Order: sequence, then C-alpha cells, then structure tokens
Amino acid sequence: MVNKTVLNRIVSRLLPHRLWVQSGFLLAWLDPLGLRLHNICGPVFHCYACPLSTFACPIGIIAQFGAIGVFPFLAIGTLLIVGGLLGTLICGWVCPFGLLQDLAAKVPIKKFHLPQWMGHFRYVILVGTVLLVPYLFGESHPLFVCRICPAGALESAVPNVITQAVTGQEIVWPNAIKITIVVVFLAAMFLTIRPWCRVLCPLGAIFGLLNKVSVLSMRLEDYKCTECKRCHTLCVYGGTPNMDPNDPRCLRCLECTKCAPGALGVGTIFDTPQEPEQPRENKGVESD
Repeated sequence: MVNKTVLNRIVSRLLPHRLWVQSGFLLAWLDPLGLRLHNICGPVFHCYACPLSTFACPIGIIAQFGAIGVFPFLAIGTLLIVGGLLGTLICGWVCPFGLLQDLAAKVPIKKFHLPQWMGHFRYVILVGTVLLVPYLFGESHPLFVCRICPAGALESAVPNVITQAVTGQEIVWPNAIKITIVVVFLAAMFLTIRPWCRVLCPLGAIFGLLNKVSVLSMRLEDYKCTECKRCHTLCVYGGTPNMDPNDPRCLRCLECTKCAPGALGVGTIFDTPQEPEQPRENKGVESD
C-alpha cells in the first residue's frame, strides 16, 4: 500500500521539518565557500547577480542565450534531468525563493486566496519573457525576464544599495520598475501564499510540465479515498490532490500525504498500482 512504503515512511518523518530541509539547501545556494560556480546551472530560482549565489540561474541563462541566438544546452539539460527525476518537488523542498515566501507566509496576517487557474500565467511568463522577448528583441527590451524578475530585484539590487550605503559609496538606486517590483512582491508574499511560485514562476512552469512523467510521482489509491476533501485543506496552495495528484500546478510540498485514509502518497513511475484486497462494498463481510 502506498502509505506503507519505505519512501512514504521517509516522507512522513521529514514533513514536520520541511522548513529545515529547505533551509539546509541554502548551504548549497548561498555560496558559503565563495566558489561562484556560474558556469554551472543550478536547478532553482536564485539570481546569480546576487552576491551570495553559487550557481547560475537556469531561467537567466535560457533568456540570455536566446537573446544571442544560441541554444542553452546546459540549462535545458539540467532542468530536464532534475525535473524528470523530481518534478516540482524542487519547488516545494529545495528552492530558496520558495523558502523566502514560505517564511513570509508564517506572519499572522489574513491571507487572500488565489484561484488555481491563475497558475496558467506561469506559461505566459515562460513563453513571453523567457523565450519570445529575448529571441525577438534581445536583453534591452523592458519585458526581458531579468529586468522584471523579483528575485533579481531582491537578491541583487537591494544588497547592492545596502553595500553602497554601508561603505559610503554613492548610492545608485534601481530604476522605478525594479523598485515597484520589490514593493509589490513584498506586499504580495505577506498577503497570499507563494504568489510568485503559484502564478508567475517560469521555472515552476517547466518543472510542472514534467510532473506527470517524472520518476518521483504522487500516487492516489482511489479505493481508499473517501472524498472527505481533507487533502484540499492540507494543500495551502489551493490544490485538489484527489482530483489530479500530479497536476502541473502542484508544488509538491507533500502535505496532502497526511490524508487520514492514506489514499495519497509518494511513489515512482516504476511502482505497480495496488489493488484492494477486498472491494469497499464488501468490507466487513465474511467470505464463504
């Protein structure tokens, strides 16, 4: 049964500590050793213009290579391999920009709930600002993804201003667009849960497309599901796991695996579907 596998036992033990797991990955992304390995793409959304960034941003690389008409084999290959193995588990457990929004969500302010259909805007951002605008207009276009990216504004522009102020240099303020992006995003991440990840993230859009074919996958055992919809409550991101456990908009936080009947769990594409030992309508009835 899906909730008794070794993999699911590991998940159940890690779930209460998800924030700590996300925080642990910061040791890889925030360059504690000063390596600056920007010739290697990371699989997370983290601006490589940030003073604390170990790897290159895959979205930035795709856009910049598109602007010069070169296919980004390294970035695309990295995302296909990582996404093909884990799907959006990267979003739920590994990404530092997701952690930032999860921490902001802990602030006890009334949250506004975003409808699930808004997740499709991620593909608008991916196709428009990451693929088409760079290829057709180059990096100078105001809608080039790095120019409107909140990660770049928060992780690069803000630290640069702070450094200039502390060291007594002349402060070079970001343009009005970046300042607006910072203000709007900071407000949004306190007022709703993971607004960037759920509505606009192009990296999440790519990983989401791989959810249905990734080696790691969500599993629903229909015969256990009682339609109690507890999984809807467990999913703070507004998902409906019992309807489509591998929905491209799912961030794979795995909270839905706490489902009381044990109908939802984690598996792999190599698992053989489990069948009930006895049909639900015959439960409790002694056989001849």
